[in-house]
Amino acid sequence: MNRDLEFAPWRFWAEADDQEQADQLGVQRAMSERRPEHRFAEKCFISALASIQCDQLVMGRSSYIAAGALVTGTIEMGSHSTINAYSIVRGPVRLGRAVRVGAHTSVIGFNHTMTDPDIEVFRQPISERGIEIGDDVWIGSHCVILEGVRIGDRSVIAAGAVVTKDVPAGAVVGGNPARVLRWRVPALAPSDATAASGSTRPATDLEQSLHAFGDLARDQATQVLARAWDAETGLFADKPGGPATVRAQCDAVEIADLLTGASPPQRSREETVAMLRGWQDPRTGLVGELGRPDTGTPPDLTDPDAAYHVLSVGYALDILGSSFPTPVHAVAGLSADDIVTFLDDLPWPEQAWRAGHWVDALGTALLWNGRQDAAGPPGQLEALIGWLVCRADPQTGMWGQGGKGGLLQPVNGFYRASRGTLAQFGIAVPHAERVVDTVLRHARDARYFTPERQNACNVLDVAHPLWLVRAHGYRTHEQTQLAERLLNDCLTRWRDGEGFGFSAGTGIGSARADAEPGLQGTEMWLSIIWLLADLLGLSGALGYRPRGVHRPEPATSIAGLGR
Repeated sequence: MNRDLEFAPWRFWAEADDQEQADQLGVQRAMSERRPEHRFAEKCFISALASIQCDQLVMGRSSYIAAGALVTGTIEMGSHSTINAYSIVRGPVRLGRAVRVGAHTSVIGFNHTMTDPDIEVFRQPISERGIEIGDDVWIGSHCVILEGVRIGDRSVIAAGAVVTKDVPAGAVVGGNPARVLRWRVPALAPSDATAASGSTRPATDLEQSLHAFGDLARDQATQVLARAWDAETGLFADKPGGPATVRAQCDAVEIADLLTGASPPQRSREETVAMLRGWQDPRTGLVGELGRPDTGTPPDLTDPDAAYHVLSVGYALDILGSSFPTPVHAVAGLSADDIVTFLDDLPWPEQAWRAGHWVDALGTALLWNGRQDAAGPPGQLEALIGWLVCRADPQTGMWGQGGKGGLLQPVNGFYRASRGTLAQFGIAVPHAERVVDTVLRHARDARYFTPERQNACNVLDVAHPLWLVRAHGYRTHEQTQLAERLLNDCLTRWRDGEGFGFSAGTGIGSARADAEPGLQGTEMWLSIIWLLADLLGLSGALGYRPRGVHRPEPATSIAGLGR
């Protein structure tokens, strides 16, 4: 074969002759036959001059490994990703879509420990926290990326950088150790960027409280998880003595990742991944609730638990560096017209929260399907986003209407619908200032927002929309006052070794059981605290950043899905 193509594999399928292409497909087929864990999409390329020593190698469409590369361990590559000449990628490593790993770069997903000075380092246990790289990431030549690092979408790693800490989405980092130099995507720059870059301004009382809370939550994370673990079933329950649920397993993954940077210690990462993947119904691509009677009919999107599990299981797997084994077939077959009809039929006037719940599941299913290159009929995502943009009320920015419950339903529905669509795909919110007006008006409703009546759902549904449109700078002083008040309320609710309850327990529709600490309340309030703190420019004090269902940055872009 033309040796130039070994070093420039992106040219292979355009320039190689028929025999060379057949030989390449034969190499991939032989690798898959030897190890079923090796999977290759269309138009992948592996140079004969590369050394592949993988336990598992998954390559998305049009992904390449060039000559001289050393690739070992467990490696997942999204579509249009390239490991260039003489690079070393040692798993566990997950590359998203459209990632370029420059020549002579080392991406090392494990490390030696050195805790015992009397034992040679090479004889000591291996730490294996892995590396996760998002979509549309450019990694320059001669970089070093170390174990445990997460690199956000649309970021750039400058040539020669040594990356020892997480890289936020949209950032350009460089140096040794790498630090943020500027923002490739200015809209993703956190409001606390000045503080994060080394400002010496005095810490405020609230900032000190956030710092202390972050330390406390991290110190007690293992206790919170252990409290919800049922050794008999080998599963988590939301609260001690409660039933094991799918969501509880996912909340445990999110809490462990947020506070410890690892998977829950009660089982290995591989065991958790296999369990979550094994729950997906191969016919619909959905995950039903545990203990659901087997009626012979698989769950569908009308099942509220199955709809939410599109989010919770999908993001738990994403955090763990994995994904659903099959597409969400219940959504993959929908045409653009089907989606418009589905949206028209949702109960927006009287049950906007429920309508938003279905939209959230639909948008997130399109995300997972797109990442698997399993997109359905053309125009699916465009139909969903177009409907939402065109149907938003220009007077309120909402899709639903108020009623006896005030603005609770439309605001809650806005969060659910926008989270899985506009926020998840990085699309501007229509009528953003009207959204702020509506949310601030709702936050004055004493039925839901006096300290004793707050619950995680209602506060999240205010915090996230305000955070989503923060760049508009509209009514900022009022937003700041609200964020400070809500933060001071919720920081007092952490219970040592137990975490957060879902609610204060005395609000409308709540019960005392809602106030008992559990995994759901803990995961939600941790995310709420980050969002509120970031509105104030103080999130850096917490020392954590959500990466799952409540992640602040987009999961991808429409362009990132290859549409």
